[in-house]
Amino acid sequence: MKKKICAMIIAAVAVMTSCSVSESSDSGAKKDTSPKAEKTDYKYGSIDIPGKDGALCGAPIYVAYENGYFAEEGFDVNLISTDFEARKIGLNNGSIPIVNGDFQFFPSIENGIKVKVVDGLHEGCIKFAVRPDSDISTVEDLKGKKIGVDEIGGTPHQVASLWLENAGISADPADGEVSFLPYSDGNLEFEALAKGEIDVAALWDPLGSIHEKAGDVKIIFDLGKDPYFENHFCCFLYASEKVLEEDPEKVAALLRAYRKAQEWIYANPEDAVDLIVDGKYASIEDRELAVNLIKSYGYPAAEEHDENWDAHVEEDVKYFVDGLAKIGYLESDPEQFAKDIYQKVEVGE
Repeated sequence: MKKKICAMIIAAVAVMTSCSVSESSDSGAKKDTSPKAEKTDYKYGSIDIPGKDGALCGAPIYVAYENGYFAEEGFDVNLISTDFEARKIGLNNGSIPIVNGDFQFFPSIENGIKVKVVDGLHEGCIKFAVRPDSDISTVEDLKGKKIGVDEIGGTPHQVASLWLENAGISADPADGEVSFLPYSDGNLEFEALAKGEIDVAALWDPLGSIHEKAGDVKIIFDLGKDPYFENHFCCFLYASEKVLEEDPEKVAALLRAYRKAQEWIYANPEDAVDLIVDGKYASIEDRELAVNLIKSYGYPAAEEHDENWDAHVEEDVKYFVDGLAKIGYLESDPEQFAKDIYQKVEVGE
């Protein structure tokens, strides 16, 4: 991929979401009113965490909030909705200590956002859909096709680019082998697919899975099952450099809350879906499908958070830095950049 694609990506990234639908910045914060929160002295006081985007794979945030894990670790959490610019400002000044995000964030770090990758969150959660009668079934079939994405430079776009480039197909529109069309809403993307305006819809869960089950589409790519992406994190946790420098234990406490939530989701996927649906964190009517999706995201069991966990996170950071650098999404030296953007945090018990 040519360097001009990097410039296009940075210019086009107006909203950074992780495994999510579009967010708005005008929603009110939600306060932690769980029973555990009522009995807790907040060592770290009140903090804001972006966690109202309606995405199923934001489950660790919802669980840590509802089960009182944030409160147990000393945080009075306000769940907020923010756009990318608000997140960037909050991370840079420390008012937002942590966000979840995918490797879409890497080019933004290269361009000055002061954050570090501090943990891995989950796998999977993006699918590529085609019409049921489409003759497209492999990556090779995408040459000359139109691919719908949420935004140019967003994670579905980056995933599609990696998939294409690894198969020898240029993802640079200037080369004319594929073209990308952005849609701000996943439902609009499906309408465009049904009308034949695009050939492929690259989407966040659960939309692709919902329509697949209804027979409206067939899935040709699953991020959690593709050989290049499977068993690798699609979503990481990013901490403010300012908070890391001034109060690393604060970040460690947040990571303990997230890890408790990950482990609980692994052990209780059905209860996790009930919590998400009952709390109106995501609009999902098909609970069986939601449970299957939650299970597919590879949340770790307690025993996986061992002495090898941090190495696994660091390896995946390097893995995707190499991949994005190879196709021109990153201009920095991959070896050094991967070292620079990851920071191990001593989480403790």
